[in-house]
Amino acid sequence: MDNEDIQGFQGYEMPHSIEAEQCVLGAILCNTDLLPSTMDYLKPESFYIENHKRLYSVMLRLFSSANAVIDAMTVLDAAVTDGIFEDSASGNQYLAQIMESVPSLSNIESYCRIVEEKYYLRSLAQASRMIFESCIDSNENAESALDNAEQMIYDIRRGKEVNGLTRIDEVLVEAYDRLGKISGPDREKYQGAKSGYADLDRLISGLNKSDLIILAARPGMGKTSFAMNLAANVCRNDITKEVVIFSLEMSKEQIVTRMLSSESLVPSDVLMKGEISPEDWVKLAEGADRITNMNMYLDDTAGITTVGMKAKLRRRNNLGLVIIDYLQLMNSSRRIDNRVNEISEITRQLKLMAKELDVPLIVLSQLSRAVESRTDKHPQLSDLRESGSIEQDADIVMFLYRDGYYNRDTTDDVNRAECIIAKNRHGETGTVNLRWNGEFTRFFAEDRRIDPSPV
Repeated sequence: MDNEDIQGFQGYEMPHSIEAEQCVLGAILCNTDLLPSTMDYLKPESFYIENHKRLYSVMLRLFSSANAVIDAMTVLDAAVTDGIFEDSASGNQYLAQIMESVPSLSNIESYCRIVEEKYYLRSLAQASRMIFESCIDSNENAESALDNAEQMIYDIRRGKEVNGLTRIDEVLVEAYDRLGKISGPDREKYQGAKSGYADLDRLISGLNKSDLIILAARPGMGKTSFAMNLAANVCRNDITKEVVIFSLEMSKEQIVTRMLSSESLVPSDVLMKGEISPEDWVKLAEGADRITNMNMYLDDTAGITTVGMKAKLRRRNNLGLVIIDYLQLMNSSRRIDNRVNEISEITRQLKLMAKELDVPLIVLSQLSRAVESRTDKHPQLSDLRESGSIEQDADIVMFLYRDGYYNRDTTDDVNRAECIIAKNRHGETGTVNLRWNGEFTRFFAEDRRIDPSPV
């Protein structure tokens, strides 16, 4: 916040509690083992008093240093060096004062909550002013102003600081904290969502938060079915995670019908023709029961934009995966005459959305017809249709390929499928072997070694 924010605006003093801030800092000085518990609530910008922000930053910096010891003396020395206090005498007097002001060390979480609450109120007041200024700006259109307003409120709810730079040592503390969580006993809560295919998870380390994952194939390869299989697997592996599917091609009823076929192992053509036997109805009931327990949400709004998607996703509380089927049916929120430029704008917005929402985002995409003209029809990155920015913006690019689709009469195994990892920002590329069952629109894992891909 700038100086006007610190002092308040329009004659109002910004919400704060100097006493609570002093109690937090004083408690840490009295018992440095309390510092990790404050990190779940507070960042330096959570404090209202500038010197309190800087003192907390000093503590975090000492905490992240390998050989540093945090106590009143080391904090005082670093604070004087950083210019927080004019000299050691005045600094020592202030640190002693805040240490003596702590009523009870056991109540530090209560003090943290007070500081955190005041910070959120200040952030909300600042956002309200910015929203007001945006609304009266004649150059701002209503849709853009609404999206910006929702984004600011969403960031506040998630505890993010919209403005300002962050020292690397503060980020280092957060990185250490995350590493501790993903290596601890509750590691599965903080690791990427499991795809349900062990070989695929080993190659890409699961479906990781903030990743834009492109799943591309020629029509008929089963990319929608594979995406629905991934969605169901994520729901099964963690019932608390919410999976959201935006289907721009198929209706919600069609999606659920496919899932019923896959879950109940009743052939999809039986469901389409309505030739359902009594035994099939029993299987469908069992499959429907499993689907009912999935924490999954569907949206089949035609031509939805990234702005519309974000507005709906921000209302979800525990997103585990978002799937969009498919890219070429999306529209940009801005008027762009050139389709290549429009796709570029959409993929850029999708990557930003994945990062903002901190969720893996799988986007299905068509491949160009160039594949059909080659003898070897395995897809390549250059086959991504309409824009090179798809490859550029994506963290992971996966291709689906079934040789049996092209060579049904000559191939040895028409059900063999390949998931080709052509780009992986986090690691190696390669090919995962799968089994395709078109009768149930389902891909099954194949217990084979992952062969390095030449792509």
